[in-house]
Amino acid sequence: MTGAADRLGRLVAAGLGGPLPVRLRAWDGTQAGPPDGPVVVMRSRRALRRMLWQPGELGVAEAYIAGDLDVEGDLAAGLSLVGRAMRDRGPGPALPAPRVLASATLTALMLGAVGPRPPAPAAPKARLDGALHSTSRDRAAISHHYDLSNDWYRALLDPSMAYSCAYWRAPGHPAYGLADAQRDKLELICRKLALAEGSRLLDVGCGWGSLSLYAAREFGARVTAVTLSRKQRDHVAARVAAEGLEDRVDVSLRHYRDIDASGFDAACAIEMGEHVGDREYPGFAALLHDRLRPRGRLLVQQMSRGATAPGGGAFIETYIAPDMHMRPVGQTVDLLEAAGLEVRSVESLREHYARTIDAWRRTLEDDWPRFTALAGEATARVWRLYLAGAGLAFAERRMGVDQILAVRPDDAGGSGMPDTPWPWYAPDREAVSGG
Repeated sequence: MTGAADRLGRLVAAGLGGPLPVRLRAWDGTQAGPPDGPVVVMRSRRALRRMLWQPGELGVAEAYIAGDLDVEGDLAAGLSLVGRAMRDRGPGPALPAPRVLASATLTALMLGAVGPRPPAPAAPKARLDGALHSTSRDRAAISHHYDLSNDWYRALLDPSMAYSCAYWRAPGHPAYGLADAQRDKLELICRKLALAEGSRLLDVGCGWGSLSLYAAREFGARVTAVTLSRKQRDHVAARVAAEGLEDRVDVSLRHYRDIDASGFDAACAIEMGEHVGDREYPGFAALLHDRLRPRGRLLVQQMSRGATAPGGGAFIETYIAPDMHMRPVGQTVDLLEAAGLEVRSVESLREHYARTIDAWRRTLEDDWPRFTALAGEATARVWRLYLAGAGLAFAERRMGVDQILAVRPDDAGGSGMPDTPWPWYAPDREAVSGG
């Protein structure tokens, strides 16, 4: 009799329209596919049953999260091979074609995999209701991802708890690591914003406070920081008190729409704009413009998608970051300029994000028992899958991330910016300050 792996291999090959790109080992011990490279292990018939009940990306992801499906070898390499095979197939529907579903059902019947819907994996799914990007729904979306636990992020991130793309000035140097690259990112942002003693900075979506505290401590800025995550707000407030920066950093739990102060010398939104929404972004850009003084600077660090890449996906929306919206970087530039801002520079950090995510992945894998103890095996597997896929998206140019530096011109059109490019890392900070 034909083994389960051969039957499943033919099924996958039919869906991809080409040969099986990875080695497949089924629950009966049989194997199919190329002999080298990652091995996809279907540990039980329940893996196939999950994919029948939930066809497409989410069914495969949930089989992995539940442990019914696993990968021996590098998970990112396996995802890359499958992704390349799907792209070689060309554009197609998000769900399998009816003939493929019919064949899958028949294969499942023959393998004894048909049965009731398996229970959902133990990892929490996003539960949102209300109008899209209402304050309450935005708060729930942010809470789902960022309120996992401060202990989780403390274990995963560098000591500053910067949860955004780092700036790797010396990649590959044995004495240079993630903490150094995150510090260099914070320094870069502060210099681009020309912060100095007494500068008023608005930090929209401040995370765990890495930039707010750095700007106050190292540049003497007076920072207004806002977040929708209660755990983040509490963490930042505790760090502010511990460092004696109460007179320089004010952190509050509020939506960006509720920011009423104005006249800021500088503002930033570090990987927060992805949460704003498509229809809401013009209003977001207008608010940033209005909160700045004339000649005040804005730095937006924001993820983008390729011109033909969809971004997101069912797995991300369900388990990681619901209601996110990404667009090509040029469209974001258009929206900022339509709000009255003048964009002065756009710096791509795409390769930097691939390195940053690789560092987070290594931390997760090297301390796997700690992460499973913090959040459970299923949630740890969600993050393993998320980081592997995200790293690939940046490495393979399906996603990007950019620092967009803009200014609010004065009534005469003046920017106060240097006429020519200036060295962000000049030894003398005064060399990068503007008017």
